[in-house]
Amino acid sequence: MDYKAKTIAGLLAATCVFSIIALILSVVNVKDVFLPPSTKYGLVFDAGSTHTALYIYQWPADKENGTGIVSQVEACTVPGPGISSYADNPAEAGAILKPCLDKAMKIIPAEQQRDTPTYLGATAGMRLLREQNSTKAEQVFAEVSKAIGEYPVDFRGAQILTGNEEGSFGWITINYLLETLVKYSFAEKWEHPQDTEVLGALDLGGASTQITFQPGVTTEDNSTSIFFRLYGRNYSLYTHSYLCYGQTQALKMLLAALHKRRPSSQQISHPCYPAGYWENVTMSDLYNSPCVRAPSTPSPAQVLTVIGTGDPAACSTAIQKLFNFTCGANRTCGFNGVYQPPVRGQFFAFAGFYYTFHFLNLTSQQSFSNVNSTIQTFCNKSWAELVETFPQEDKFLHTYCSVAIYILTLLLDGYKFNEHTWSNIHFSRQAANTDIGWTLGFMLNFTNMIPTEALEHVKGHQPSVWAGAVSFIVLAIVAGLVAAFLQCFWKTK
Repeated sequence: MDYKAKTIAGLLAATCVFSIIALILSVVNVKDVFLPPSTKYGLVFDAGSTHTALYIYQWPADKENGTGIVSQVEACTVPGPGISSYADNPAEAGAILKPCLDKAMKIIPAEQQRDTPTYLGATAGMRLLREQNSTKAEQVFAEVSKAIGEYPVDFRGAQILTGNEEGSFGWITINYLLETLVKYSFAEKWEHPQDTEVLGALDLGGASTQITFQPGVTTEDNSTSIFFRLYGRNYSLYTHSYLCYGQTQALKMLLAALHKRRPSSQQISHPCYPAGYWENVTMSDLYNSPCVRAPSTPSPAQVLTVIGTGDPAACSTAIQKLFNFTCGANRTCGFNGVYQPPVRGQFFAFAGFYYTFHFLNLTSQQSFSNVNSTIQTFCNKSWAELVETFPQEDKFLHTYCSVAIYILTLLLDGYKFNEHTWSNIHFSRQAANTDIGWTLGFMLNFTNMIPTEALEHVKGHQPSVWAGAVSFIVLAIVAGLVAAFLQCFWKTK
């Protein structure tokens, strides 16, 4: 055998050896590998009484004990007031949603958009409109549904949440974000935290307020009880929503009550407004809500002049008259005769509770006496002093005193906190860099109803074994190509 034949034979032998080694490496030490779960998306519109916002959420397709591990991707504020304000122009209620929907379509991958569940949940503003004019409420819902339906998403409908749903979903949000429901452990798995008390939720919107907590006693009134199963655990909660006791409607009820003291007068003395402040309001604007009962002979075009007197003591007295604090025999209650067990544990107060106290710099766990004195000092300032101190806050500046005293009355006399339990209330807008509200709780509860996707199963190798197999495959190919090249181009003498 000449030198050429020997060389080519050696290269072919090497090719065979390398191929056999690569084959052996590719079949030994094979392990079952689960690919990372795919990501699911969900959209929830929070259609409140004063504004609307769109929240974009995501979660892995596999779930933890039946509930998704959900995170907020983005929040988009819809321009303009709440959708209930468009009762006389329902088409506009749908049009204003489109900029936020356009933003969502840029975030969610195109191939997943049609599988993205999308909801619009309306709260107390639409509850009031439904009471006032159900036809107009249906027209608003028809237009927002039409607008959302133009986008390639899985639209599940627009609905009015009950007050209890709104309160309890807010409770889920807070406890999920603060890891009292489920927590990622050092063992790199999701676990129920041990020896952790769940937190209560206090929500103050424009048209309603909600209180939700896990009571220490059996709930006596089933209409105030709600049950959830989350991450393999059962939770029985007390929750109640007071319609008309959100801050916007409460201030409207207060102004109407002050007007009815002297219904024939065209001037209203307002003890909660600062001295030196005045504004005009029409009878039609004052009595345009089911929360306020119009006088027997209303004059819609009549203009009333509201004059601030800056009297915090009289303001507190007037606000207390909006409530009925008496309870029946052998019964604990909140207000207006509604059953409520004694409050227990820590509470997070958000939405209107937070915004007013944040303005007054009272969200840092100040003592009750400090809070009370700060509010009294603020309420004693004249309008000229307030404008000089807060030149950028002219739109709502005149209302902060009345809202602050309303919050104190609601928490102390209504929900039955006191000087000792005041420190259990934490005023906050966010938790874990996520907005507190009902939408995240809604999405977490909703994931209970989505079937868990099985993880994709494949065969895999350790990286070192796989790298070795690839290396021998490359060597086999090189040896084979060199042998072929020599066979074709090596000329023998």
